[in-house]
Amino acid sequence: MLFTIDRSLQKPVQNQLREQIIAALMNGQLIAGEKMPSSRKLAKDLKISRTTVMIVYDKLVEGNFLVALPRSGYRVSDIALNIENAPQEEVGTDNSGGTVDWERLLESRLGRQRNIVKPANWQDYPYPFVYGQPDASLFPLPAWRECSRQAMSRLAMRDWANDAVMADDPELITEIRSKLLPKRGIYADESEILITLGAQNALYLIAAVLMQEGMTVGIEDPGYPDARNIFDRRGASLIPLGVDENGVVIDGNVAKSEILYVTPSHQYPTTVTLSPERRKALLASAAENNSLIIEDDFESDTNYMGAAVAALKSEDRDGRVIYVGSLSKSMFPGLRLGFIVAPERLIRELRTLRRLMLRHAPSNNQRTTALFIAQGYHLSYIHKLHKAYGERWHRMAAALTEHMPGMTTAPRFGGTSFWIKGPEELDSKELATRALDKGIVLEPGAVHFMEEAVGQRYFRLGFSSIALGRIEEGIKRLAALL
Repeated sequence: MLFTIDRSLQKPVQNQLREQIIAALMNGQLIAGEKMPSSRKLAKDLKISRTTVMIVYDKLVEGNFLVALPRSGYRVSDIALNIENAPQEEVGTDNSGGTVDWERLLESRLGRQRNIVKPANWQDYPYPFVYGQPDASLFPLPAWRECSRQAMSRLAMRDWANDAVMADDPELITEIRSKLLPKRGIYADESEILITLGAQNALYLIAAVLMQEGMTVGIEDPGYPDARNIFDRRGASLIPLGVDENGVVIDGNVAKSEILYVTPSHQYPTTVTLSPERRKALLASAAENNSLIIEDDFESDTNYMGAAVAALKSEDRDGRVIYVGSLSKSMFPGLRLGFIVAPERLIRELRTLRRLMLRHAPSNNQRTTALFIAQGYHLSYIHKLHKAYGERWHRMAAALTEHMPGMTTAPRFGGTSFWIKGPEELDSKELATRALDKGIVLEPGAVHFMEEAVGQRYFRLGFSSIALGRIEEGIKRLAALL
């Protein structure tokens, strides 16, 4: 039995040893009745504490994997007899499905999609100007752990452990409608809210219900690539909506769009805010042309620089605006929780479709999140983020003004990124490749444009996950590459 401890892993030694013993049992290396190494010997071999080995052994006894025998140490329990290992595959067996014509069966449209790509190990770079990733050091982990503990109580589990079929956690719905939505100027009934697996899942559900082949869908250009890809997969005829310093340009393209997808409060990716005049014109155009508006309020909790900006949905009097919110952005991306606010009839249809896809979002995560909001941890965390982001925003703005003058306008909303317009001849993809060699991670901008060539000179610099003290040096090094 060769167990090893890798101290470079961000995983406790206890967990490493336990997982390796379980793996050895599962794959047949440990058989029923086999004697385990003594705790003293194993601790010496692995250069770890004997107490650590004893803790692992005792927990495995609790789980019925090992048996502790007086004066005989530990042996593998009979549980190993019940583990059936899959037969070994014969050499030369082809499981690749070589006789299946996958190119004919698979949808070619998916393969043509352009997506945002970042290094998987972006955290290892000294200057990670990546977008949409949190600074883990800012998150109140003890508070989240406490809410999770409360959600896992026997009494609370009676509420969420069963299959909810189509329903959402009523406590989370209550927190969203009473604490989060009013801050955006939105007041909705319980029947007008649906929980989703993040904002992207929300967009997919909406598209699947409302968009048909050939339907005209206006989308901001530049805009959110995944929204563009989702709508394209539905066979929609995509119409580019121009964006300037006042947000979406209200023109003929808006008028001929049956559905409009917009990010009015904080445009993705340029960071501009839709002006009050444009907001009124957009709603008026939708009413005149009987259009629907999908409002993606993806960074609603990062307005810390200017006056409060209400959601477009707050001005909707006809039920034309379908509001998409995200808890993943204001908490952490891995949470994968978002929500849709729309008329009850549409929510009913979306809920039925969601049942076919995944029934409902994990109930334990919903309850933990509800407790996190109800007990004030979410609000405290947002205030903490505003302070940290505000400091980074000022440092970024100053560094860009000094080292890359004239290439950006600081976002009035706040947010977590700056949109950069480089020299006319710049290829931001090539720049990103060279920047990685200098330890800098940035996001090329062409992927956000419907016509890729138009956006070659643009790129985005996020600051949510880079340390304050590294910002100026990172910008300085990046400027040297331009």
